[in-house]
Amino acid sequence: MVRQQRTLKDAAVFEGVGIHTGERTVLTFRPAPPNTGVRFRVRRGEEIVEIPASVDHVPENSPFQRNTTLVHDGVSISTVEHVLATLFGLRVDNCYLDLDGPEPPEPEDGSCREFVEKIQEVGIVDQGVPAPLYEVREPVQWSREGIGITALPYDGFRVSFTIQYDNPVIGTQYASFDISPETFAKEIAPSRTFALKREVNYLLGKGLIQGGTLHNALVVDEDKILNDEPLRFPDEFVRHKILDLLGDLSLLGLPIKGHIISLKSGHHPNVQFVRRLAAIEAGSNRIYRAKNPEYWDIRSIMDILPHRYPFLLVDRVLEVVPGKRVRGLKNVTINEPFFQGHFPGHPIMPGVLLIEAMAQCGGVLMMSLLEQPETKLVYFSSIDKARFRKPVLPGDQVEFQLHMLRYRSNTCKMAGVATVDGEKVAEAELLAAIVDR
Repeated sequence: MVRQQRTLKDAAVFEGVGIHTGERTVLTFRPAPPNTGVRFRVRRGEEIVEIPASVDHVPENSPFQRNTTLVHDGVSISTVEHVLATLFGLRVDNCYLDLDGPEPPEPEDGSCREFVEKIQEVGIVDQGVPAPLYEVREPVQWSREGIGITALPYDGFRVSFTIQYDNPVIGTQYASFDISPETFAKEIAPSRTFALKREVNYLLGKGLIQGGTLHNALVVDEDKILNDEPLRFPDEFVRHKILDLLGDLSLLGLPIKGHIISLKSGHHPNVQFVRRLAAIEAGSNRIYRAKNPEYWDIRSIMDILPHRYPFLLVDRVLEVVPGKRVRGLKNVTINEPFFQGHFPGHPIMPGVLLIEAMAQCGGVLMMSLLEQPETKLVYFSSIDKARFRKPVLPGDQVEFQLHMLRYRSNTCKMAGVATVDGEKVAEAELLAAIVDR
């Protein structure tokens, strides 16, 4: 399960009223460099305060009144869950969120659909660096007073949720989804926030839902919903709880590989569960150094290429620009098995293996374009214009640079160059096809 970090192609601006504060604010989604994560940026006087969307910035003593709040350096932002759920559901890893008030604006219908449409309008791009991954390797559980959340190992990312209300309109509902950008946009994002009519006066008295209306929230009486628009899904209420959970899970700061199962949880249990996940370092699978993921290391490469010893000939991928170019490294040591016979007493890396290493770098470039690279193989069908300029010896570090000449359907043509210390040692043009594994 290897995928690249992603950000927006361009800025997306959203204006509206905060559902709890009632204040009119402007939120601007902006592209961010790899490894930035999601960060709110709020102006305080002449300075800009950045608040990372991390569970570390959710106050331990937060009242958790129907929302999730982030605090940093004396600046507080409330009701962040819908914005964060949108980015998490669409697999946007890096994004600046410029906000001019204490609460993000709520879409007019109380769902995330308008956020999704704004982001899809500007587009999302791969950034050429693998996304760090949190893999659930053993069950993790949090429970209290009949409320519980569990994480189980799973080959993908799935969320299951059960709600139980004493309101007959809502009752007991269950839903379960494998979360992908397509599933999120179609099945989760349109679900609207909701409140029970009998709780409205209580919430208003607490200073909440000051911007709430029958347009941006479902209001549920004992026998019906009070909104003019009918339910968008028969189980819309539990779908919105999944949406809230996704926003809170995003505070882990990593995509998740696992199955998250919730029974009646709200923001406070969700955040407590995320704290537990964050504390289980042994249960996370960071596919490279978490603080400096600037390249594809050997584990990342092994997740995307099927090659293994003694035929895996790429040690690191320095850069991938999807559909355009790739740069990779091969460290040549005297311990390479081919030196036993090529040649005894005069070790030289075989030219055919230089081309193979070049082709494997090209394979990373091709595989990086696929949603499920683990199900595919790259077959190289021709090598043209191969030239060998200088011998490659033990102790050399070979850098391979390939750029895409043509990509059609599942075939591509690439031009590659291999250098050692800036000097060209080999070059070739490669034709390859993607096939099912």
